[in-house]
Amino acid sequence: MEKSSDSHCPSCDDALWAKLTLFAELNRDELQTLLHQSSREHFAAGTKIISFGDEGYCMYVILRGSARVTVPSAEGEVELAVLQAGDFFGEIALVDDGPRTADVTALEDCELLCITRMTLGVLAGLQPGAAIHLLASIGRALVSRLRVGHRKYMDLLSHPA
Repeated sequence: MEKSSDSHCPSCDDALWAKLTLFAELNRDELQTLLHQSSREHFAAGTKIISFGDEGYCMYVILRGSARVTVPSAEGEVELAVLQAGDFFGEIALVDDGPRTADVTALEDCELLCITRMTLGVLAGLQPGAAIHLLASIGRALVSRLRVGHRKYMDLLSHPA
């Protein structure tokens, strides 16, 4: 893994930032503040980015590449999702101190934006509206994921194997 705190992302032009729905409500100034406070991390294909049960300290936004989300099971592992550029993961670490709830592995070389609780705290001090918009976006995504999980759970209850 390679880390960089450079806020300018040469491989991430305005068109890419515009596609990232997580940042859709941020204006250019707010986005630049967030990027300046965040770091970028690079992971080679096949590298485990986060591990189930580990302590989480940040969330990641995929800027380039793709990653696979899995959880351990009695049969090995279960794939929960394949994430692409624009997707994010690890956001629960911004909310509580609990362990990571899944493994995430780079399927191809990945460039990730790392956003920590401290990043959010600084953003809230410098650009309070941006912090509110970002947290609201994360909240909407969490609720959406919860609804999908709830539907799957209800389907399992309705149609036991």
